[in-house]
Amino acid sequence: MTDARTTTSTDDLPHGPARRRGPLRAGERVQLTDSKGRLYTVLLTHDGYFQSQRGSFRHSELIGRPEGTVLTTATGHQLLALRPLLSDYVLSMPRGATVVYPKDAGQIVQMGDIFPGARVVEAGVGSGGLTMSLLSAVGERGHLLSVERRDDFADIARGNVDSWFGGAHPAWDLRVGDLADVLPDAAEPGSVDRVVLDMLAPWENLDVVADALAPGGLLIAYVATTTQLSRFVEDARATERFTEPQAWESMVRTWHLEGLSVRPDHRMIGHTGFLVTTRRLAPGTTPPQRTRRPAKGAYSADGEWAPEDIGERTISDKKIRRVRRDIHRRAEIEQSGMASQPGARPEAGEDLLSHPEE
Repeated sequence: MTDARTTTSTDDLPHGPARRRGPLRAGERVQLTDSKGRLYTVLLTHDGYFQSQRGSFRHSELIGRPEGTVLTTATGHQLLALRPLLSDYVLSMPRGATVVYPKDAGQIVQMGDIFPGARVVEAGVGSGGLTMSLLSAVGERGHLLSVERRDDFADIARGNVDSWFGGAHPAWDLRVGDLADVLPDAAEPGSVDRVVLDMLAPWENLDVVADALAPGGLLIAYVATTTQLSRFVEDARATERFTEPQAWESMVRTWHLEGLSVRPDHRMIGHTGFLVTTRRLAPGTTPPQRTRRPAKGAYSADGEWAPEDIGERTISDKKIRRVRRDIHRRAEIEQSGMASQPGARPEAGEDLLSHPEE
């Protein structure tokens, strides 16, 4: 008996599972793991060559072989080759702005209830790390509007996202500008299901977000400091257009597994940011009054907020130029499957072809 749900194959879709199955191909990346657990991301090319302390090999030795192959180098060291997961790719891809860590991206997708077919707005694209998780969640029949203030960041994000999905994703609309200017023209009032804000001052966009969200729609903000968290929550309450905000953070601690020696690792991924969610109330209604009383001294007189108060950090123009150059160079290699191209500088491709992950 044939299940009706399987009659339409997704293998032929541009971003379907066929791209992540089958033998390893030139123009795609693999993640190599050595015997000490060190990771290397390699962009396979027909003329590529990998070299490290664990030995060397030509990329052609991997191209055409199944995923999960173990190569033995001339020095006797073994290297395991697998396609990187999205979480691996996000942490190793070229980036200008700091990425949203996979642990936080997972929380945003789950706690933000990003569902297939949803209409989602993302403000603050950075290097595109969170964008890829959101696109995977909404699917090709959903819609993601990403708004980024900086043109150079948008260029980096587009290169990273297109590289991961193997081309332009049909559900993605990337625009450069301020959210307050872009959103009213891009979305009808009450038509957006979810809004994700990853910016320095998300409270500045509460009104435009409230207009765009459908009743019951969810707003989730990602902020780095307690001052940002406090300001956002208090301003959201003051609008009387949202439910009581809920805030949390997540920490990840890996474990050492060796026989009976099972213990927590000495290092962990601790604080990276706070997440806060709130939902849009129906128009014309006011939120229920809170019964608990704030502690004495919890509120202070309003004052001006300096950029350093909310954790603003500058990124050098030199770094941004380098990342943009690497992004475009990588796209050329993925299209051609060749590392050596006329006029290409060898140093421009070194980091793209093989480099240990941090």
